[in-house]
Amino acid sequence: MPTTTIHIPVLFQEVLDGLNPQPGEKYLDGTLGGAGHTLAIAQRVGHTGLVIGMDRDSKAIDAAKIRIQQEEKKLGKLPIRTAYANYRDFPEVLELLNVPRVNGFLLDLGLSSDQLADEQRGFSFQSDGELDLRFDVTEGVPAYVFLNRWSEKKIADTIFQYGEERQSRRIARMIVQRRQTQPFRYARELAEICRRAVPVPPWSKQHIDPATRTFQALRIAVNNELDSLTDFLKRAPAYLELGGKIAVISFHSLEDRIVKNAFRDDETLEIITRKPITASEAEVSRNPRSRSAKLRIAKKR
Repeated sequence: MPTTTIHIPVLFQEVLDGLNPQPGEKYLDGTLGGAGHTLAIAQRVGHTGLVIGMDRDSKAIDAAKIRIQQEEKKLGKLPIRTAYANYRDFPEVLELLNVPRVNGFLLDLGLSSDQLADEQRGFSFQSDGELDLRFDVTEGVPAYVFLNRWSEKKIADTIFQYGEERQSRRIARMIVQRRQTQPFRYARELAEICRRAVPVPPWSKQHIDPATRTFQALRIAVNNELDSLTDFLKRAPAYLELGGKIAVISFHSLEDRIVKNAFRDDETLEIITRKPITASEAEVSRNPRSRSAKLRIAKKR
């Protein structure tokens, strides 16, 4: 059975205000996740519109379908179609659905509550499950395989490049030392290594776990996330109606930089958000994971 935790959409109202969906319009949510944004957009576009929810995580698709069905019991049939695919492959999905263009795209690049709660894939530092970190478990290999195979330099470079972790070399050295006697398999094992390599003094005001950047780096590498984002941003403008919008919520500087530069360099796009929109203090207090969220929006001209 798919997990069904309560997913809290990040920057929920800001996304709706920015996209401003109207009756009869078509939207594509490339990161369906818990379906929070998708459901809200679907209610705005009404029965004459369409919202396509894509996700490369089959468990997310299954859980989203359950939530959509629950909402339809209260609201009636909603104009939502789901597709199990990487958002970089959206043109193929649009072709299958005979949708040449849409009025808006949305990407929320953060982990969903369901993914963090999934013990089997090790997204959470506290997980007793395997250190998998794949969104689509039918592609590639688990993260622990890389940790047990890569050279110390490869591990350090990956953690530094994708996690911007200053202690990447120290973490990599401790990973290699540890795997000589016991290969890595579980998420908690890597988290413990990171905490030993990057100790936090008792008086520190640091709010994030020392394992955060390393887990982020491995997840990005395992899923080729930055390549997917770059490909999407190159292809999306050609599939927008005039006046249509692209909205992207990113959670770290690498993603945000890619979005910012793509919007700036595409002559067909007008930047709506000169500075990224961030979560209010009230939202951060309700959902601490929204602290690092940044929303950028551009419009087709």
